Amino acid sequence: MLEKYLQKVEFDSLEDFQKNFKIIVPDNFNFGYDVVDEWARTNPDKLALLWTNDEGKEQRYTFADMKRKSDQVASFYQTLGIGRGDCVMMMLKRRIEFWFSIVALHKIGAVAIPATHLLTPKDLIYRANSAKIKMIVCADEPIMIQHVNDCLKDSPTVKVLVATGSYNKDGWLSMDEGMKNAPEFVRPAHVNDNHDISLLYFTSGSSGNPKMVAHNFLYPLGHIVTAKYWHNVNENSLHLTVADTGWGKAVWGKLYGQWLSGAAVFVYDHEKFTPANILEAMAKYKVTSFCAPPTIYRYLIREDLSQYDLSALKYCTTAGEPLNPSVFDFWKEHTGLDIHEGFGQTETTMTIGTFPWMKPKPGSLGVPNPAYDMDLLTNDGRSAEDGESGEIILHTDKRIPLGLFEEYYHNPELTKTVHNNGIYHTGDVAWRDGDGYYWFVGRTDDVIKSSGYRIGPFEVESALMTHPAVVECAVTGVPDDVRGQVVKATIILAKEYRDCPDKEALIKEIQNHVKKVSAPYKYPRVVEFVDELPKTISGKIRRVEIRDKDASKKCVK
Repeated sequence: MLEKYLQKVEFDSLEDFQKNFKIIVPDNFNFGYDVVDEWARTNPDKLALLWTNDEGKEQRYTFADMKRKSDQVASFYQTLGIGRGDCVMMMLKRRIEFWFSIVALHKIGAVAIPATHLLTPKDLIYRANSAKIKMIVCADEPIMIQHVNDCLKDSPTVKVLVATGSYNKDGWLSMDEGMKNAPEFVRPAHVNDNHDISLLYFTSGSSGNPKMVAHNFLYPLGHIVTAKYWHNVNENSLHLTVADTGWGKAVWGKLYGQWLSGAAVFVYDHEKFTPANILEAMAKYKVTSFCAPPTIYRYLIREDLSQYDLSALKYCTTAGEPLNPSVFDFWKEHTGLDIHEGFGQTETTMTIGTFPWMKPKPGSLGVPNPAYDMDLLTNDGRSAEDGESGEIILHTDKRIPLGLFEEYYHNPELTKTVHNNGIYHTGDVAWRDGDGYYWFVGRTDDVIKSSGYRIGPFEVESALMTHPAVVECAVTGVPDDVRGQVVKATIILAKEYRDCPDKEALIKEIQNHVKKVSAPYKYPRVVEFVDELPKTISGKIRRVEIRDKDASKKCVK
């Protein structure tokens, strides 16, 4: 499959990869026909997806199955009036219908909008009106059904409701019945052009309403690097990425690049995250490659890893937030496997990664994806020197890279704030060492300027996380008359420390710990213990909320 889309598939070294990687762009590419259906034609019995859940159910789907199921769903959606350019929201958790549905929407040229089941009626109204959503496809769960029903009177563009299973009450149509009764699917005469919008994500930032990140039909090709050269999958792989289908990480690790590479996707559908259950599933089904955010790894290493047969596991990756070196070291010691870090945004595919030819440096993001023309830009507009922090930017004046978003949907003004004059501004700050490895500092708004020093929240958070009292933390800057800003740590304590009678002594202990494991000037002069941290619906820490709260009160040092 990859031979159709790559000038060269296998590489001897990182240098060879960086120099010779090139994607061949076809006309009118459509993932549904050109990948799913093509596998069904050439290797119909090849395993595409192995689905299991926390109730012990198991289902296996070949590419022939995926073609048949997606054709049924595509035909069903067509009977409902869904076609090219129509926006369809999918709130399907990890249900198998997600894969049937997203491939079907690609096949009819519609716009797929994956969404989390955590959305409230208010969230749904904002999304429905912003994107002019025509149809909502929802898992058959009472609370989700109710939330959608509650949004309808204020969501005039929503005309069709579909639920999984046999649910068909109160205006809802059953997907099972619709698939069963659908006529034979006929491919539309002209489904899409390459730059039509195929996928739309609402991404929550640290402030303001969620942005609508729109990707075109070429976006899946950008994930060849994600799967083949970062997850390191092949046609014999069974790959698990831990992600709900409502988040962008799902198509990073549960769909596009994996199937382009011929790997099978493993799905563990669960209601409550239990580390032991994840490890048991990985052992039972012999998962060969694994990707999860650092938070998941932090939970997994609290288990007795020796109790699980992970011998089939050959490759591990992480993204979503920077990886604490202490987690890397523990995982390596107990599994023998490195964790290869990667970095990207909802607006991009993986832009920086630790590739198979590289020795990981714990805490480093890796090196630039050769599909992107990347640089670090200083505040005064220079390319940053090694060791100097700068904003990660992508040059687009010579070519628009595959994987970079098409636009913020129907909002050219907002798009221009980040993509202008041949440059896409990520808003993320990093520095590069002498070996070319990139190290994350923080968002441009999060960098702390104290006594002339520029301090990234992550480097302080990494130091804090190595203290046994710290379960989770957020580092921000608070105003200071002398230093401009000082470092503040907002900390959730481990259970055994929550009833500590001398909190002041614990604060001193934590501060001294940071001084020892990091540069002394980075230690938090202000420490606050809390029960929870403010987060977006996607789990990102809202440092802006902490800063705003501190601005409205006097911080006690």
